Amino acid sequence: MAAIVEERQETIKEIVTDILEIDPDEVTETSLFKEEHDADSLRAIEILAALEKEFNVVIPQAQLSRMTNLEGVYEVVSEAAGW
Repeated sequence: MAAIVEERQETIKEIVTDILEIDPDEVTETSLFKEEHDADSLRAIEILAALEKEFNVVIPQAQLSRMTNLEGVYEVVSEAAGW
């Protein structure tokens, strides 16, 4: 089970770092996308759309406010997917 969680987290991290155009080593669980990685609202929507496509879930845009770092993204996606 832990391997599945780790794999999902790695996939999410890859999606986020690709869209933000940053090195995966620059991102921590709690580093803030907007403040530390210069993400804007358009990139946040891109991340949301990519996650919905990858995991076949629907994430309301209202959840964007929780998706400020990887930790928040994992929580939102896992809730939407029912993990």
